[in-house]
Amino acid sequence: MRNIPVSLTEKYNVAAPRYTSYPTVPFWDQDNFRTEAWVDRLKATYDSSKHTGISLYVHLPFCESLCTYCGCNTRITKNHSVELPYIAHLLKEWKMYKEILGQDIRITEMHFGGGTPTFFQADHLKLLVSGLLDGTCSTEDAVFSFEAHPANTSNEHLQTLYDLGFTRLSLGIQDFDPEVQYVINRHQTIQDVEAVVNVARKIGYSSINFDLIYGLPRQTKAKIQHTIQQSLELKPDRISFYSYAHVPWLKPGQRRFTEFDLPVGQDKLALYELGKAMIEQAGYRDVGMDHFAQATDELFRAAAAGRLHRNFMGYADRYTPLLLGIGVSSISDAWNSFAQNVKTVEEYYRLLDEGQLPIFKGHLLNQEDCRIRQYILDMMCRSSVELTADSELSDIILSRLQALAEDGLLDITGASVRATTLGKSFLRNICMAFDQRLQRAQNEEKIFSQAI
Repeated sequence: MRNIPVSLTEKYNVAAPRYTSYPTVPFWDQDNFRTEAWVDRLKATYDSSKHTGISLYVHLPFCESLCTYCGCNTRITKNHSVELPYIAHLLKEWKMYKEILGQDIRITEMHFGGGTPTFFQADHLKLLVSGLLDGTCSTEDAVFSFEAHPANTSNEHLQTLYDLGFTRLSLGIQDFDPEVQYVINRHQTIQDVEAVVNVARKIGYSSINFDLIYGLPRQTKAKIQHTIQQSLELKPDRISFYSYAHVPWLKPGQRRFTEFDLPVGQDKLALYELGKAMIEQAGYRDVGMDHFAQATDELFRAAAAGRLHRNFMGYADRYTPLLLGIGVSSISDAWNSFAQNVKTVEEYYRLLDEGQLPIFKGHLLNQEDCRIRQYILDMMCRSSVELTADSELSDIILSRLQALAEDGLLDITGASVRATTLGKSFLRNICMAFDQRLQRAQNEEKIFSQAI
């Protein structure tokens, strides 16, 4: 693997979005957003694409303990009596959307995220899935997946969800080192993970993903090497190797440790380079920013065929114009519009009990937004963009990209832009040059985590 020059690390280690959407959430235009307009666009997108099916994301926010690295919307409790009321409200929200879209909804993708979906009892998850599928149908190639904590995922969880159509599993591991686990308050052993993997494979799960994070507090090259080696021995189908996002101004739980505990700059980059090299040497293919897959996995096949997609759930092996998110803080995406649910359980319940969609903000994309969104999606998923020729917007973007080309991150030929091998490690920085709303912003408030 080509080492990244120190000068580039220092130059491009700036706060940068992860670009699971455009515009990114901090730059949504709240003044022009109306729930009624969102519903109109939702219906129009669905009507024009119902034959392809929709993607459904379900947010299950509850966790028994706070992982201090986590940037997700969570509710910490050991009280499992919260499960059934939350499921009842999820199904109430889903019923409202079914009334908007109609009863012939085709689901092509369903994902349970959190929080900790395996916080819920297996029979309660069965109740939830049965309610979601009632009155709908699945496409022939539908894929259901869920995120799981290795330390609390039971055989019953795995079998129940498999029987309901779930074939993909993502295990949050992050790091196997005891000291790192202590600082981030995330505890599971290699034996926990191995037991879940073995049972899942025996049952018939077709794809197992490991989430690993580099840049965690007190992480070293030796610890990363040990974690990745142990992970590779279990042969997951996919590995997501994320950069730790340090945003304590948004997530106070990250104050359990200080900035002095974190590897930064070139030290953090060395962790990434080591981990990436180990993963690729084991035969995994780089399919996109932070994501690696075996050649037999559908995510790699999608990347090789040029149909990789990226949305609020991360990289996906299929494109659906409509991603509907239900649950606290979930974000829905109708391609030309976004809507996000309220972030507290209490407000979520109140609005649903009053017969209202629990939306509190969103964004209606204009023509320029849609064009830039496609550019960013192409760069994130295919490492190349074909700009519209003879366009004022293209000229503006090309002028910004010249500096990145001079640094060896891009090859530019006319209106064609392609990331180099080196540039693929700086996709977030490259996409910032396309981001008109970010470039126009004058607000100096720190919003995003560092790019490296």
